[in-house]
Amino acid sequence: MGVVYVTSLENRMGKTAVCAALGRHLLDDGKKVGFFKPLVATTRSAQATDSDAAFMKQVLALQEPVESLCPVFRDVGRIKEAFTKISGNKDVVVVEGVDGQSPASYEIVKALDARVIIVDAYSPDIPKEQLLTACKFFGEYLLGVVINKVPASQLERVRNEASSSLGKTGIDILGLVPEDRALFTLTVGEIAGHIRGEILNNTEKSSELVEGIMLGALCVDPGPMYFGRKANKVAVLRDERPDMQMAALETSTRALVISGSTAPIPSVLTRAQAKGVPIITTGEDVVAIATSIEEALGTTRFNQENKLPRLAEIMEQNFNFGAVYQGLEPKS
Repeated sequence: MGVVYVTSLENRMGKTAVCAALGRHLLDDGKKVGFFKPLVATTRSAQATDSDAAFMKQVLALQEPVESLCPVFRDVGRIKEAFTKISGNKDVVVVEGVDGQSPASYEIVKALDARVIIVDAYSPDIPKEQLLTACKFFGEYLLGVVINKVPASQLERVRNEASSSLGKTGIDILGLVPEDRALFTLTVGEIAGHIRGEILNNTEKSSELVEGIMLGALCVDPGPMYFGRKANKVAVLRDERPDMQMAALETSTRALVISGSTAPIPSVLTRAQAKGVPIITTGEDVVAIATSIEEALGTTRFNQENKLPRLAEIMEQNFNFGAVYQGLEPKS
């Protein structure tokens, strides 16, 4: 059985996305794939379950309960026992690891005899000293690195410089993954939660992904022309502007967010129902709504299964799965 330990230098570098892409690729290739995310309790309280583990349970169609996939430990020495319970009959287990180069991280890798993939986000400095230090830290267990969220305009430069600098040190580059905002968007339901709003209609559309935001309250152009500039957006409008609400509904809109205390007029509700566009109402003002959504977009996690087709497409083009297969082969 092979074990892949996916870690990163810091939080929100894209570990879960890499785990999901790798796990699904292996699963589609006929492998029996497991998932494990041990949480090491520190001074901060550790949760008994984890949203990433719940997501990976769905992605890999696992039978084990989330609590078994994501156990909490104070003693790293007991991790192997928990790992044994979820790894039976698996060809490969993908482990989402601890961030950074903590002693706990190395102990987990050693206990599971795992091969390590380090995920790092793009930086103008290639390679970062911190990345080189992390590679040395894991030593013989290192499989390679993934540089994530690379701007399209920088891909060629990063490819050349990373190949030159990391290649000299014997570090394999498993992937240079381009930045794609579609992978880190919010759903209609998540937006409603962040702004403390109520979805009035078409609740079955709550899982639709929102790719942008437009503030109708600030526009001076004719409504349809203005709202036609962005697709799959959420339009934020004041309650006294049913004309702009109707205009937004005639363009590619995932949801209307209506600010204020007045309910939408019947014609807007009827048109939204016919177009399949949820209306979210909230007492917050337009600026507060926009700020909340923008802040949420900046901290969103990769945890929606409907993003998987796009992720798979990107990873197939930019990730060396063959190197992972080779790295998991038993050492002679």
